[in-house]
Amino acid sequence: TLLAHAIARARPQVDVLILNANGDRARFAAYDLPVVPDVIDGHAGPLAGVLSGMEWARAHRPGCATIASFATDAPFFPRDLVPRLSAARKAAHVPLACASSGGRTHPVFGLWPVELAGDLRRAMTEEDIRKVDIWTARHGIAHAVCPDTPHDPFFNINRPEDLARAQTIAAQQG
Repeated sequence: TLLAHAIARARPQVDVLILNANGDRARFAAYDLPVVPDVIDGHAGPLAGVLSGMEWARAHRPGCATIASFATDAPFFPRDLVPRLSAARKAAHVPLACASSGGRTHPVFGLWPVELAGDLRRAMTEEDIRKVDIWTARHGIAHAVCPDTPHDPFFNINRPEDLARAQTIAAQQG
């Protein structure tokens, strides 16, 4: 599955992996991961997932300073994405980092300091901010540029033809 592929790529890059998903948690039981629903109601987008991860980390991993986020529908992200994000953030002297490739940013693939959870919650609940770029601009964000050849590692699988392309890429990668 796409989820299994994304988990296989993400797990070695982080100390703890959780799954942000709404709805019936039982459908993910086979993955043996904590399933954390959005802490902001109304399907509030990627920032709600980021906030959910931050707040989960604060509650369950008190020493955790930063969380990483990954998207399941782009399962070919680099196997060294977290170190790339960390290096970009450190070099730019900013608290946030996201991936980029082919001249486009991929803000769902990012590093997020847990200490910004309160600010993100206020932005979402008091200012109704939903766009990642609007919130990240307040704090400063670095971009970890990833090569997009032989294929874009962040290409989204949204349609049957995308899935066919993904199967070809997966077969080539072994």
